[in-house]
Amino acid sequence: MATLPRWIGRIWEGSTRASDAEAYLDYLGRTGFPGYRQTPGNRGLMAFRRLDTQEAQFLLLTLWESEEAIGKFAGPEPSRARFYPEDDRFLVRRGETVRHLELVHAEGQLQP
Repeated sequence: MATLPRWIGRIWEGSTRASDAEAYLDYLGRTGFPGYRQTPGNRGLMAFRRLDTQEAQFLLLTLWESEEAIGKFAGPEPSRARFYPEDDRFLVRRGETVRHLELVHAEGQLQP
């Protein structure tokens, strides 16, 4: 097996009303996504969504090269989620904490 870089996945989950799904995704594109990209040590971002008639569930997975890099984005409590000024307008449920997992195997074409 090929040796992988020691990357860490940071996972956050939250939900909006179904009617806010596109607006929230657009909002993430102006706030959270650039925040991740601009942080040294960020190695990637994936946003997943499940939309039903009432709710849109979001899962954000970011990849980081180290705990130090995560700290540059998250601040002094890396396991706490980071929120932006208008998140309360959109989110009906939000994870206050995140999970961190070490990447141990990867395959396939990850670029869209």
